Amino acid sequence: MTDSPLETLRRIAQRPRPPAVERCDLCAAEVGPAHSHLVDLQSRQLACACRPCYLLFTDDRAHLRYRAVPDRYLAFGGPVLEEREWYELQIPVGLAFLFHNSAQDRMVVLYPGPAGATESELDLPAVTHPALAMLRPDVEALLLRRGLDGYLVPIDACYELVGRLRTLWRGFDGGQEAHAAIAAFFDEIRKRAT
Repeated sequence: MTDSPLETLRRIAQRPRPPAVERCDLCAAEVGPAHSHLVDLQSRQLACACRPCYLLFTDDRAHLRYRAVPDRYLAFGGPVLEEREWYELQIPVGLAFLFHNSAQDRMVVLYPGPAGATESELDLPAVTHPALAMLRPDVEALLLRRGLDGYLVPIDACYELVGRLRTLWRGFDGGQEAHAAIAAFFDEIRKRAT
């Protein structure tokens, strides 16, 4: 006896689906879960990249649409901003990242929230920490926790943190789950940083 059409559809729907394959956004080659990223300098979006495509965009001096996101993590051993400097940023949460936006030719400050990364529209106060001079434009950021610590990280790490927090955010300051995720994320960064 053969299955009815409805029984056939139920059986098909219950089959386990193969995991989605991640692909390079430039050439469509398959990439593993731990792959590199590029920044699209025009749209400000991240693109997944296979190793050959990634290597095409590693020269920061080249005038190309994409720039390769490096894998550099540096620790600064404590707070990067003085309390006065943090206050001048006027950020409503105790977490932010700064990077040099080459299209705007200025430093920008972003902070996480329930809608994702929010860019501060205020003029950036005179932050003079030497770490800012070390940042590679568009692809590295200074990730800061108010009064605690700061790290130079790849820009994709900042957006990864923002993505994690977006799914957990509750209330004005994020809530306990978000705070636990932030602590765990900074523990991971601390282990990778030199």
